[in-house]
Amino acid sequence: MFLGVHEQIYRTKSGDDLIEKLNGTTESLLCSLVHKFGRQGDDEGDEGTKAFIAAIQKLPPDFKAKGDIHVFVDECHRTQSGDLHKAMKALLPNAIFIGFTGTPLLKADKETSYEVFGGYIHTYKFDQAVREGVVLDLRYEARDIDQTLTNRDKIDQWFEAKTKGLNDLAKAQLKQKWGTMQRVLSSQDRLEKIVADILLDMNTKPRLMDGHGNAMLVAGSICEACKFHELFARHRHQLRPGIADTKGETSGEGETDNLIKYGVYARMLADWFNEPAEKALNKVEKFEQEVKKKFITEPGQMKLLIVVDKLLTGFDAPPASYLYIDKQMRDHGLFQAICRVNRLDGDDKEYGYIIDYKDLFKGLEGAVGDYTSGALDGYDKDDVKGLLENRLVKAREDLEDAREAVKALCEPVAAPTDTAAYLHFFCADSTGNGAGHAEQLKDNEPKRLKLYKFVAALIRAYASIVGELAEAGYKPDEIETIKTEVDHYSKVRDEVRLASGDYIDLKAYEPAMRHLIDTYIRAEDSEKISAFDDMSLIQLIVERGPEATDAKLKGIMKTEEAVAETVENNVRKLIINESPVDPAYYDKMSKLLDALIELRRKGVVSYKEYLEKIARLTKDATLPGGGPGGYPAEVRTAAQRALYNNLGKDEGLALAVDAAIQASRMDGWRNNVMKTKRVRLAIRDVLATAAAEPAARNLACQVMVRDSYVIESLTDQILELAKHQNEY
Repeated sequence: MFLGVHEQIYRTKSGDDLIEKLNGTTESLLCSLVHKFGRQGDDEGDEGTKAFIAAIQKLPPDFKAKGDIHVFVDECHRTQSGDLHKAMKALLPNAIFIGFTGTPLLKADKETSYEVFGGYIHTYKFDQAVREGVVLDLRYEARDIDQTLTNRDKIDQWFEAKTKGLNDLAKAQLKQKWGTMQRVLSSQDRLEKIVADILLDMNTKPRLMDGHGNAMLVAGSICEACKFHELFARHRHQLRPGIADTKGETSGEGETDNLIKYGVYARMLADWFNEPAEKALNKVEKFEQEVKKKFITEPGQMKLLIVVDKLLTGFDAPPASYLYIDKQMRDHGLFQAICRVNRLDGDDKEYGYIIDYKDLFKGLEGAVGDYTSGALDGYDKDDVKGLLENRLVKAREDLEDAREAVKALCEPVAAPTDTAAYLHFFCADSTGNGAGHAEQLKDNEPKRLKLYKFVAALIRAYASIVGELAEAGYKPDEIETIKTEVDHYSKVRDEVRLASGDYIDLKAYEPAMRHLIDTYIRAEDSEKISAFDDMSLIQLIVERGPEATDAKLKGIMKTEEAVAETVENNVRKLIINESPVDPAYYDKMSKLLDALIELRRKGVVSYKEYLEKIARLTKDATLPGGGPGGYPAEVRTAAQRALYNNLGKDEGLALAVDAAIQASRMDGWRNNVMKTKRVRLAIRDVLATAAAEPAARNLACQVMVRDSYVIESLTDQILELAKHQNEY
């Protein structure tokens, strides 16, 4: 709160320390964690509160809190009630108390909170935060894991055999412990089904299957977390449950829960640190820190985190996209837990998903209209309105919105809406040449960006519901129509990206899309599309030749005309981008390209001849200056060739300017005004000397002799050219 305003915060160490500082005048800004004073071990009971109250009951006779006191209380719904509040008021009777809470107030707490703090100063509810893009919407789904007792008589026989010698009271207590619903629902068979269910999601759900997101599984107990870990470990998934002390329990009658936990932790830590279990077990804290960091920074390598209580509050992990709940939770704990997956994390994370194996909202018993009752019935409905939405209902809405958006964008495309029509609408009219063509490409860039964004949203919406389209209410013919549309628009997107030269520029724009396309839409085309995964179209032409390029493009484009326009657009973009490196050379390349396009359109060259010619032109364009061939023997480097081309092909002048630049340039000269000026003066001296020679050696020097202004202009041109040479 006070960062950046040069305020020093003093953190009190105990109740006595707080009283001393309040009674003094040296500190004006204090921070206290009063509920932790007197805390012992991991037990957070009432010890801290009791210790704090005991401390302030021994106030010095002269105690009086100095100054005008304002108390800002975080998590006020949990700390400012009962004895603790009375103690605070006794300590600071004239203070103004302002409370903050990150969760809605429970109905039972509201009256007390109003008494303590008065009415709300400001509220910012979940649905408003979603509307304003501060957090993501949450999609909820209840999943039923069927389970029945296969043979009750066998279970009774086993129980009787194992409890021989116990009196009736002991038997009753043992049966009560193992006969609860919690224990039944923790059976190995049920856990295996949950594991299989999550593994299926890992291979089919957006963000999980492509490694850009990950998930958390909330287990009902530490023992269950260990069992989950062992089951997942069989599938070689890297998963980490929370850590607890599990030593020192044995019964002589097989492993108890704590021995199971100890064994799992020992194996897990030994595997993580790659050292003996005895040594690794002393690194629990380091293990937790490393696991949390990896979960946040490497979601593809830490796909699932198994927790019980830890990390369900205050743990911000933007990649976390799915929360699987297999634990009875409600109210504050549930609210905090489900908010672990609503953090923003790039364009491909649109929602957080809650998968509930405990039916916390009784949705499996009947239709649930909202999720403000059941496990959240401790809150007023208005306070948690919009927190959870039905996943399937909202997924259908998203798909329909995405279909409508992309159709509206493509509606102006001229009939017959073939490849050529789409390319003319999103790229450039095929009649354009040179600068006019490039200008059309630039002007249509906003439309292309919308296309890429809308198609990405369509693919994500389709992928999130593809296996449940019928359950979402779509008829068989509608399902087929949707699949055809998604296939069509994803192909249009690919064609436009290739034709415009945007392909490589946009590789990071939608990182998960290729995986989704291959999985859900057209796996049969994946080889054709993947030809461009690691190279641009220009690289494909240069490295694999015209025939390979034609074969790959025809897997995407439908006509030779569309293939030709795609290649031409990419070569044109290459020439424009590289022009500053050698303006004279690339001006020549541009004219050659215009001439070749004209020959193709008039049918003067065959399609095969055209591909061979444009492949040669592309290779020449990828080498600034065209490579060493055709230059004087002393003009050896790319920079020297660029100077030679732009100084009237005067070998001596080009070499003199090159030497002047090499001698005058200093480290970082491009970004330093004085260093740049030094290079410019060196270039100008060489040009001025050449112009002053009795017999100007070429036309460029003759022009400079006649007009000194030309010397300044040419100096600036050569300076800009020098800035674009890698060797300078």
